[in-house]
Amino acid sequence: MPKNRSGGGLTATQQAAKFLGVAALSGVVLAGIALPAAGALGLAAKGTVEGFDEIPANLKTPPLSQRTTILDSKGGAIATVYSRDRTVVPLKDISPYMQKAIVAIEDARFYKHGAVDLKGILRAMNRNVQSGGTAQGASTLTQQYVKNVFVEEAGDDPDKVAQATQQTIGRKVQELKYAIQVEEELGKKKILENYLNITFFGQQAYGIEAASHRYFSKSAKDLKLEEAALLAGLVQSPSRYDPVNDTEEATKRRNTVLQRMADVGDISQATAKKAQSTPIKLNVSKPKNGCITAVSGAGFFCDYVRQVFLTDPAFGKSKEDRAKIWNRGGLTVRTTLDPQAQQGVQDSIKSHVYKTDKVATAVTLVQPGTGKIMGMGQSKPYGLGQNETQYNYSVNKDMGGSNFGFPTGSTFKPFLAAAAIEGGTPATQMYSAPYEMDYPDTVQTCGKPWVNNSVPRYHLENESESEEGPYALKDAMAMSVNTYFVQMLQDIGMCPVSHMTDKLGVVQGDGTKLPQNPSALTLGSNGLSPLTMASAYAAFANRGTYCTPIAIESVKTAAGDSLPVPKSTCTQAMSETTADTINTLLRGVVDSGTGREAGLQNRDNAGKTGTTDARKNAWFVGYTPNMSGAVWVGSPSQSVEMEQITIGGVYRAQVYGGEVPGPIWRDAMTNALDGQPAPPFTTVDIPDPRDEEDEDEDWGGDRRRGRHDNRDDGKNKPGNTSPFPGITITPGATGGNDGTPRGQTNGGQTGP
Repeated sequence: MPKNRSGGGLTATQQAAKFLGVAALSGVVLAGIALPAAGALGLAAKGTVEGFDEIPANLKTPPLSQRTTILDSKGGAIATVYSRDRTVVPLKDISPYMQKAIVAIEDARFYKHGAVDLKGILRAMNRNVQSGGTAQGASTLTQQYVKNVFVEEAGDDPDKVAQATQQTIGRKVQELKYAIQVEEELGKKKILENYLNITFFGQQAYGIEAASHRYFSKSAKDLKLEEAALLAGLVQSPSRYDPVNDTEEATKRRNTVLQRMADVGDISQATAKKAQSTPIKLNVSKPKNGCITAVSGAGFFCDYVRQVFLTDPAFGKSKEDRAKIWNRGGLTVRTTLDPQAQQGVQDSIKSHVYKTDKVATAVTLVQPGTGKIMGMGQSKPYGLGQNETQYNYSVNKDMGGSNFGFPTGSTFKPFLAAAAIEGGTPATQMYSAPYEMDYPDTVQTCGKPWVNNSVPRYHLENESESEEGPYALKDAMAMSVNTYFVQMLQDIGMCPVSHMTDKLGVVQGDGTKLPQNPSALTLGSNGLSPLTMASAYAAFANRGTYCTPIAIESVKTAAGDSLPVPKSTCTQAMSETTADTINTLLRGVVDSGTGREAGLQNRDNAGKTGTTDARKNAWFVGYTPNMSGAVWVGSPSQSVEMEQITIGGVYRAQVYGGEVPGPIWRDAMTNALDGQPAPPFTTVDIPDPRDEEDEDEDWGGDRRRGRHDNRDDGKNKPGNTSPFPGITITPGATGGNDGTPRGQTNGGQTGP
């Protein structure tokens, strides 16, 4: 006996009346379809056939969301991403068993009725009245298809999905009117094709092709009878009849479908019984969705591609427009990622830094002259598990990176040198470069001068007490002499450096301009990303022309149409002579300076090391004429001081940019460039400014041996003569390891 709820529960008679109000006739028949009673529909103002005709019937079928495939530059698949796992196929590529099975179990009279099955309505009404509930529905395949269109259009918006699936009289009437339109415009075979491509089959599979691959690892055209019956049975309740989690329930449902096929004459009873006795044999393919499935450690590059698509106006005027295209999917995105370079990056990372280490590394390779990102990886894998992350340490915050980037240390010095040389400073420039000194009293900016008025005064030191000048630029760059470059900054001012970094695309990790203070524009105290650094150094390799980084070469839709893609913009950031001079200087770093351990064999290469405050970050940024790369090593949270630490199974008393990031860069570049041309740099002659007669053994060259980069040990040596008149050395006022003056912060970097 059906139970009646107290307080207004419907009796069986009332339920029948309600059902009739939704689906029965008011005496008017249109195209064999019964029109509902106006009163029961709540359409008092539309109580005629004309009123029903006024209900909008302009159903526009949205393109079905499908998989998007991301390819490398050679056409190899990197990853598959989708909001809904679906591959649309024509009816001819769907097994006839599947076509018959879905019709038999969902709408056996599909080919005999119009948009609405009157006999089905009356049958369902009768059974529901008898059961006191809703034991049987009466929606045709056409009506179900219409409802699925509403759900597809709603996407992942929960409110829109709720609206699309609400069981109201108004919604039913709208579905009915749309069903009429669909029947008239598409015809039965196209409706069946669309239905099988749009329907959800559970296990994240939308459409019959994805479902067939998910459960049986085969195409829909190859489904056997019992397999097709299993999938057809899932549609009513994908979770209840899921064969992966409940074989017994799935078998019962499959056998119901088989019997129904026999009842309607699609198969013989003997065939049905034989299929019913066959155990379910699954060959499940796990869902492979998203950048977490990317090959060769390219998950972070994959995510960067997604970020580019969602943020670049080339793919749509608004954020919503771009998201709609991306979520719809069905795209083939060919990227700039070079598989050889990417494998080189990943192999080098794995051999030098373990994912379980206290610190991480990030590596990015860029092609000079094109801006193409050739490789991108990091030691903490892409994911949500232990020792994994979804923060991309190679890029800025707005593209999925850390909050601020990472302080770069002395890898910033070439930008200052380029600004000075571009402004007329000779490459033979000499400064007294004492072991320690106060920052200058004032340094000119683009506006109000910077003033050294702190108490105690801002102060810095070189790496060791033996490093005191005078020095020429070539030796100062090779040995990374802090005081030399601060003296250079006082000479030229900060504005030329700001202009140079602007032209090289150098912004902080949070997207803002670098502040105009000496430590930021001399010794790299502020956070930048590896992609920013690799792209800026690529301008040196490209004889002064900077190209904005790009990751996407082409995008094609499911229909084969090409979408416009972002293009790299190349501009002359400095003269060729200036770039050639920097190349000559930075060759000295890898030949005999702080970057010796990074040097490549049998090809021209150049670069710069950097180690920052408290050894929390170590860098090597280097390049050849046809590849530029940046390597960062450190704690993403900036909480680990890299002293007495094991990285990649190797104990390090102290970490320097040349000794940990340097070899990572060397191995990544060696593998990436294997078999590639080895063009030479265009170099310049930088004469030794010393008078050979006055040359003595203390002049720079011998002091390179054992030299690391710009790390300041915090040793204080009062009493040095300041190179700036009127400046008094303040005892005890020491700088940070990146030359950050005491009392001056590096921008508050806290990592992601």
